Amino acid sequence: MTALVLVLTLLLSYLVGAVPFGYLIARSRGIDIRKQGSGNIGATNVGRVLGRPFGILVFVLDFAKGAVPALLAKEWAAAQTLALPADCLPVTAAVAAFLGHLYPIYLRFRGGKGVATAAGAVSVLLPEATLVALLVWLAVVLASRYVSLASLVAAVVLCGFRLALTPQPWSAEQRIRTLFCLLAAGFIVLRHRANLGRLLRGDENRLAETPALEHFRKVLHAWVLGLWFGSGVFFSFVVGWNLFTTFERVAAQAPAEREVWFPMWNAYDGPSPDPIFPEPLRKEQGVRAAGVALEPLFHGYFGIQAACAALATATALAWCRAAAERIHTVRAGVLLTALATVALGWWLMGVVEDLREQRNSAFDAMVRHSPPRDDAIRTAVEARQEFARWHLYSLGVNTVTVLLVTVAMAQAAYLPRSPDAASPPSSQG
Repeated sequence: MTALVLVLTLLLSYLVGAVPFGYLIARSRGIDIRKQGSGNIGATNVGRVLGRPFGILVFVLDFAKGAVPALLAKEWAAAQTLALPADCLPVTAAVAAFLGHLYPIYLRFRGGKGVATAAGAVSVLLPEATLVALLVWLAVVLASRYVSLASLVAAVVLCGFRLALTPQPWSAEQRIRTLFCLLAAGFIVLRHRANLGRLLRGDENRLAETPALEHFRKVLHAWVLGLWFGSGVFFSFVVGWNLFTTFERVAAQAPAEREVWFPMWNAYDGPSPDPIFPEPLRKEQGVRAAGVALEPLFHGYFGIQAACAALATATALAWCRAAAERIHTVRAGVLLTALATVALGWWLMGVVEDLREQRNSAFDAMVRHSPPRDDAIRTAVEARQEFARWHLYSLGVNTVTVLLVTVAMAQAAYLPRSPDAASPPSSQG
């Protein structure tokens, strides 16, 4: 039974992935897409030959033929008891659909380059990594107008994200998805080898610089700057401040006045053994509770900042290259610096989280004895000072980021003028 399910999944997913939507849609318009433009049946070439709406339609359909087989296989595997390793069935479906697009039986095994189909499959298997790769793809396209370069960079980033941020990417539970990432990226690079050669020679063609593309850049630039600025100010100066002051106020209440939902450990009700600790000492519980509430938000906060920074910087670099005004060079410099501070702040967050654990452990060890021992007090004081120093560095970097984004917001009043006419379309392999 298990072998039959595996074979059927492989066969059906391949046949779905092999459906040449780009070829069929172009054929319905009386065009053999294999003889037009770059000759590729993918969304980029269809969009160039037939127009942007048809290119978007082909991308959506190619994306779906990678996502749907993987999703159906994932749901089936979850509902059945099969003697297969974890994720084996959805990964099998994803690989088969991807290979079907690359080597479709309907077109004598001459297919597309697989970017959209691979993106659809990976979006089911690794949604977070796919989102990161998609943002990188968009940023590279906006900055360079090279679709091929964006696809290659996104494939590499997808693998890097998987290997770097998965705790054990080669464990039994994770190995098969890691292998799929590497396999898909390898095939994408292989299918783009001609484009890679042209990129290295400097004669690869770009997307046409049209008024619509420039308008999209402006809208996206303004939108991500607003989101970046708003999230930074709200999280740093509203959410954080209110959480800490509210929990400290509640924790400062005497035990008899406490709400039943916030009970106190008796050891926190003693006197403060050193001026570095809060007075009354029970305020420490409020600080700890606020830290626990904020900790899950930090990765989301820095993730939003990193995405906004990448897109804002990409649009600014495009203007810096195309326009001669000094404001665009300054804008790009400001945003590149802000992007660096976001990366630094994210790293500092990890350092601070480790030091917070050490501070909390030292504090708990100190208050477990009444009165606290001198050596325990010294250890707790040192841990608290170390945490405070690095936390101050983190707050300083975050403040610099907010200030830089504020400057970039002001510079958004001086966006470049849209081109008067579209550049002549060019072909891309």
